[in-house]
Amino acid sequence: MKSAGHFKDKVVWITGASSGIGEALATMLSKAGSKLVLSSNEPERLEEVREACANKVEIMVLPLDLAEWDALAPKAEAALGRFGRVDILVNNGGISHRSLAKDTSLEVDRRVMDIDYFGHMALTKAVLPSMLERKSGHIVVTTSLAGLLQVPYRTAYCAAKHALHGFFDTLRVELWDDNIKVTLVCPAQVRTNISYQALAGDGDKYGIMDPLIEAGMTPEACAEAIMEAVAKGKHQVLVGTGKPIIGTYVKRLSPTLFTRLVRKAQVI
Repeated sequence: MKSAGHFKDKVVWITGASSGIGEALATMLSKAGSKLVLSSNEPERLEEVREACANKVEIMVLPLDLAEWDALAPKAEAALGRFGRVDILVNNGGISHRSLAKDTSLEVDRRVMDIDYFGHMALTKAVLPSMLERKSGHIVVTTSLAGLLQVPYRTAYCAAKHALHGFFDTLRVELWDDNIKVTLVCPAQVRTNISYQALAGDGDKYGIMDPLIEAGMTPEACAEAIMEAVAKGKHQVLVGTGKPIIGTYVKRLSPTLFTRLVRKAQVI
């Protein structure tokens, strides 16, 4: 991979590292010579990911829950205490849901927003002072095409992803003179367990693999695209092919037409 050299000896903190895109990033970055902080709310799975990585001595397993904002600052202190810096923060953890807005409890709306938006914002604010002190750093956010488009049955998820764009696009402007980059990654469907782990409208686990997710790109392909975008310092990258990517351009040119197309689409 052309971009691998960019990550050698970089300290990279990945949330959502216990599966999917985060796990793929961890294994690829370890081979590229990065020092890693691996986080999620699944400590045992994090240890398994660490064992699958190269250069295990330079990997810190740091479990956390993005919904527990008050605990994120001490987690940042622990990561900085281990490596002295965080060169790249990859805000990748998250949760989704599957239900119409009218059938979704406010508790589910709140939990999705707490994890997918406020959790990333809080962790970034915990790491940011150290980046500002060094005048160096790169913040990466795995959003989704759902951060650019409207997707039925995912109102809270779309809301959280749209919020990420609002916050981090603005943060990029604020940090422009501080040599701190911000990259927003917008994947189409990626073959992960996100729909299986998603919440139903009443808060129970959805427990079903979406056909579109199952037919999506591999986490490894997505991780490679993320690494390329980060190495090039891109502000935003759309990852994937086909109708979902085309949809972003259709919406930009004709929001009314896009809405009509979404209404006719079979999405669940």
